[in-house]
Amino acid sequence: MRSRILVAVVGVPILLYIVLWGHPLLLLFALALLAGVGGRELYHCVSKETDGFLAVAAVFIPCLTVGCCYKCPDYVGAWFLLSTLAVFAYAVCKGGAVRFDQIAAVLFGGIAIGYAFSSFLQLYTSGVSRGYLLLPFILSFACDTFAYFTGLTIGRHKLAPKVSPKKTVEGAIGGLVGNVVCGLLFAWVMNRWFGGSISYEPMALLSLFCGVVAQLGDLSFSLIKREFGVKDYGKIFLAHGGVLDRFDSVLFVAPTLAALMLFLNVT
Repeated sequence: MRSRILVAVVGVPILLYIVLWGHPLLLLFALALLAGVGGRELYHCVSKETDGFLAVAAVFIPCLTVGCCYKCPDYVGAWFLLSTLAVFAYAVCKGGAVRFDQIAAVLFGGIAIGYAFSSFLQLYTSGVSRGYLLLPFILSFACDTFAYFTGLTIGRHKLAPKVSPKKTVEGAIGGLVGNVVCGLLFAWVMNRWFGGSISYEPMALLSLFCGVVAQLGDLSFSLIKREFGVKDYGKIFLAHGGVLDRFDSVLFVAPTLAALMLFLNVT
């Protein structure tokens, strides 16, 4: 608990500064750094053997994916294709020494994780208030927090025992309710003090859907850890684990929000 409090005391102000007031290049650097660390964590979770080229690619590809999505989005498809060709060409040259799960980890980490973190930049360049960049965190952490305490208090029925034994159906429902409450509270604050014009009904629907997506993200990365016998992806956030432990839900929620916010007219 002490280390969790320490991470929150140090991390939350840094997060708020970068997201709300930091220079765009600082935001870009922070997202690329998180993507690179996340890609490295996934590769080392999947692969116990260290391959120099793949280890570098696992960091390099997600970092460049974030930068490409921000600076030259028209070439993102070309970058994905180039990355895939390079990794498979290396695997072929190694003559079977590289396993497919290693290839998949590098490419999924590079493309999917990199793209997910770049979703914050998509929101930023869309012209909305920077306060909206906090929404992926709110609709991820709120769901996780409410699910945890609801499950701890009244949880009885297992949600996915073979994937995450401690999660319960009651906790999942509590997470969805908490997400809707926090989403509506966010809309009220933005409308009242920051000149927002968020419709409450679409925000409630968006928050509910993002709650489902957040829990899917959490369970998905737990599934990977369980398959490879890993407790935490890393230790960068102390008791919170690594980037993929802390931002697993965010990686699913951020691109979902970037795709749906304008469609649901919540901005």
